[in-house]
Amino acid sequence: MGSRRTNGKTLSRKTLLTLRRNLNKPSARMKNSTQHKWIVRPARVMLAIVVTGLLAVSAGATDRRFTFTYEPETMPQGEKEFEQWITLRTQRTKNVDQENFNQWDFREEFEYGVTDNYQVALYLNGRNTSYRSKVDGDVSEFTFEGLSLENIYNVLNPATKPIGLSLYLEGTYSGEAAEIEQKLILGQRHGDWKWALNLVHATEWEDNLSEIEGELEATFGVGRDLGKRWSAAIELRSISRIPRYEEFETTALYLGPTVRYRQENWWAALSVLPQIWGRDWDHSGDGYDNLDLAHNERVHIRLLFGFDF
Repeated sequence: MGSRRTNGKTLSRKTLLTLRRNLNKPSARMKNSTQHKWIVRPARVMLAIVVTGLLAVSAGATDRRFTFTYEPETMPQGEKEFEQWITLRTQRTKNVDQENFNQWDFREEFEYGVTDNYQVALYLNGRNTSYRSKVDGDVSEFTFEGLSLENIYNVLNPATKPIGLSLYLEGTYSGEAAEIEQKLILGQRHGDWKWALNLVHATEWEDNLSEIEGELEATFGVGRDLGKRWSAAIELRSISRIPRYEEFETTALYLGPTVRYRQENWWAALSVLPQIWGRDWDHSGDGYDNLDLAHNERVHIRLLFGFDF
């Protein structure tokens, strides 16, 4: 994603990651050695995919400046891209019996430009969750999180308009859970500077589609190109969840840096976003006044890698 040249102008585009609800219920007991195996195995598989992609690229790759925030540009007609997502959500409070909490989310994405202003993407989603429970001991589980179909339609091209605007719709289905996510994507470039704003709403159906939850999110990123290879940015992310659309359960705010590096035929971007404020509106008793470590994690880390083909 990132810089693309269309009709003689350099454009910048992005992809997002939709949000998945954190797994709170233990479902497996494993010894420390087994737990370690389940954590390391998917990470090694994803690393192998990344290395294979790096060795296989032969066409010039595009890139993106943010990892949590989408940019409004869409890819040109006929262009194809593969992206590997690896997200770590780490550390909750032991007061809610989830000590040493780690959740790894893996997404393999294939994108295709249908027209110059409409692109689609197919995602394969996986998740590994582990923590230590006083009741259940060491818990670790790897789950298949289903397939996602993403649609982005560019309404206002930032290359010709004062501000860029795209509409986003994504559906996810895993057999036992489903989600519909919508986004308004705004953004613009000013010389070496680029900013983007996303307003997000999602509805999730869980527990064999019997439970419903709403989610509101807003992300904002602003960054600057540092020569041809590097860029640095700051991303701000707000997340709120509303079970059964009745009352707010949690709100958390994250803020942190993003660094991107690009070559002619590949690119990578890394974000580290610690939680700077949070509130558990359901009074779950996490022991923190200004953080929510019952429903959300202390730090979110995301690594993206992509190439065109």
